[in-house]
Amino acid sequence: MTELIHLWQAGDGVARFVSLLLLAMSVCCWVLIFWRSWTLARARTDLGRGLPVFWAAPDLGQGREQLKALDRGALMLPLIDAAMQDGAPGTLAASAQKTSQLTRRLRDALHAVLNRLGRGQIVLATIGATAPFVGLLGTVWGIYHALMSMSSTGSFSLDKVASPVGEALIMTAAGLAVAIPAVLAYNLFGKWVAACEAELEGFAHDLRELLGAA
Repeated sequence: MTELIHLWQAGDGVARFVSLLLLAMSVCCWVLIFWRSWTLARARTDLGRGLPVFWAAPDLGQGREQLKALDRGALMLPLIDAAMQDGAPGTLAASAQKTSQLTRRLRDALHAVLNRLGRGQIVLATIGATAPFVGLLGTVWGIYHALMSMSSTGSFSLDKVASPVGEALIMTAAGLAVAIPAVLAYNLFGKWVAACEAELEGFAHDLRELLGAA
C-alpha cells in the first residue's frame, strides 16, 4: 500500500490518469461480474423451472399465466406473447402466410431476449483485451518519467534505477489483475448465455410447431 501511495505521489498526470483508468475498469468489471452472475443464474433457474410448468398446462393461455410468476427475467413470456399476436391488417406482415408470420414474430422476440441476455459481454471482453496494454502504457511511461528525472539530476546508479522501475512495473501487474477476472468471467458467462440461448431457441421452435400445426 505504501508503494502505491508513493507511486501516486511520484507520478505525473499521465501516470495518474492510467491509474484512475485501471481503477475504473476494475470497478466496472466487478460490478458486471456480480450483476451478470445474479441475472444469468436467475435465468437458468427460471428456464429450468418454467418450461416444464408451461408444457404441463392444458392450453397456451393458462400456460402463460402459470409462467408469469416463474419468468422473472422475462425470457419466455415475450416468445409466448409474440406467438399469440396477429399481424396488423393491411400490412405486409399480415399478408404473409400464418406460419411465416409466426416465424418472423418468434424470431424478432428471440433476438430481443438474447440481446438482453448478452448485456455486459462486450464490456467484459473490452476490459479483458485492453487492460494489460493500459497497464503496460503506465509502466513504460513510469520508466520514462523516472529515467528523465535521474537524467536531470545527473545521478545514475543501480539502486536509484531499480526503485522507480520496480514501482512502474506495478502498473503492468495492475493491468493483469484487472484483465484476468474479466476474461474468466467473459468465458464463463458466454457458456451460460449459450446454454440459455439453446433452451430459448428450442422453446421458440416448439411454439412454432405447436401453433403452426393448429
